[in-house]
Amino acid sequence: MKPIHKFTSEEQHELGDCRYATHLQYKVTKIDSEERTIIDIQLVELEEPYHKAYTASEDDWELYSRIAPQGYSLGAYIGTSLVGVVIAEEVKWNNTVLIWHFQVAEDYRRMSVGRQLMEELVRLAEGNGIRAINLETQNTNVNAIRFYRKCGFEIEGIDLSYYTNDDVSDGEVAIFMKRKIKIRATGQGLK
Repeated sequence: MKPIHKFTSEEQHELGDCRYATHLQYKVTKIDSEERTIIDIQLVELEEPYHKAYTASEDDWELYSRIAPQGYSLGAYIGTSLVGVVIAEEVKWNNTVLIWHFQVAEDYRRMSVGRQLMEELVRLAEGNGIRAINLETQNTNVNAIRFYRKCGFEIEGIDLSYYTNDDVSDGEVAIFMKRKIKIRATGQGLK
């Protein structure tokens, strides 16, 4: 693992496509009345496999080039080959780190590359007195949610119209996850 100060489309190409397929999803339902609102998330099996592929936009590359030099973006390398990346930035107003992009090359998944990236990001955040790490994923990305949970993240929020106004009926809902970090005592009290 080493800090990266830029992340280019060429490096993204080296990692491969951002895609996944699943036969499961966390189905999100909402019951809303004046007295009570209930949002339920339940793991269900899909009748047909769900496939997702996405490509970073020019806006994404502009964002990545702005935040990579901040010190919370990391690359995992085998020799000189990039096999995993986390692009993250510090959010000062609430003392957190926000992960914008997390990816491990398909041939290196389930080999601890992702876990090592995440552990290093946690060490960096902890060393800088950060209180939590946040990220967003989709209810259809069950493997990612399972991975993040193994890394200490919990589901802490849902946005029912983050991507479109039809997210719930279309089946892809934004899931927000957070890993809280124990803040160490300093000589001047808690930071």
